[in-house]
Amino acid sequence: MTFDRRSLLSLPLAAGIAPAAFAQASALPGPSDIPVWPPAEHFLLWPGIPAGAPNPLPRPNPEIATRENGYRDIKMRGVARPEVGVFRPQRPDGRAVLVMPGGGYYLTSLRNEGIDVARVLNGFGITVFVLSYRLPCEGWADRADVPLADAQRAMRLIRANARAYRIDARKLGVLGFSAGGHLAGSVTVLHDYRAYSPIDAADRHSARPAFAGLMYAVSNVDPGRSHGGSRANLLGPDPLPAVQARYAIDRQLRPGTPPLFLLHAEDDKTVPVANTVDMLAAARRVDIPTEAHFLQHGGHGFGTRLSPRSPGSLWPQLFDRWMGESVAG
Repeated sequence: MTFDRRSLLSLPLAAGIAPAAFAQASALPGPSDIPVWPPAEHFLLWPGIPAGAPNPLPRPNPEIATRENGYRDIKMRGVARPEVGVFRPQRPDGRAVLVMPGGGYYLTSLRNEGIDVARVLNGFGITVFVLSYRLPCEGWADRADVPLADAQRAMRLIRANARAYRIDARKLGVLGFSAGGHLAGSVTVLHDYRAYSPIDAADRHSARPAFAGLMYAVSNVDPGRSHGGSRANLLGPDPLPAVQARYAIDRQLRPGTPPLFLLHAEDDKTVPVANTVDMLAAARRVDIPTEAHFLQHGGHGFGTRLSPRSPGSLWPQLFDRWMGESVAG
């Protein structure tokens, strides 16, 4: 089942669109049990079409995908104007997380690994920002740097407006799932890398996260060692060795890297658990504070939907408590 695309096909995607007008036009109506994307409070990352855009531009292509037990996810492709959904808790405590859904760098799982995660974390007083980022396989120049540019820009814009969001800029971290976990890891180790040219005052802020949660994450882009789809979609068919090395996250860890929270199921058939084992070993070598949880069962892409009987269903509580320790003071 897919969205009715009649309104989406007529979206004005020219460079001169007013961001507010585009944001209003791109709201995605759906059945009553499907949350709307973007939410009422959201912002665009760039004042116009981002640099390096393909011609023709990708067109928003959301799809309702029915998963197990009738759960319906929002899978997004065709992002030309990346945006961030804002999810505020009733009682914010100053902590904040930029959430990056996965999807193999081919799509983003906006509900399962974005909206639903935000709603759970809101219950702990955490303000959540969900990133709908550009997909590198959709024709953008410098494709491998495109998701990182969006993540860096989102971190800087959130920090520039920390007071309005009632958050402490020093307590802003990242949380990513699968390929989104690779992106969260990328901004963690490459926050100072120049993925785009600065465009305004917000870009004077740091993109460095205070902490990083990497959930069943892709940790590298090595042939035969990584998730093949994420590698192919991020790097393309013949990547330069320097670009491949840049996005080998587990080999980019250095002393002083922000604290890490790792979680992976051993029966994950999509992203091998070795990705997280390697991250933990690399973090230990350079003495990065790390909390790691390995589940016997869980598979891949579970978001917050594990059975209450599963120990892994408690990961949001563990993440909340770990985060509290990591940003204390």
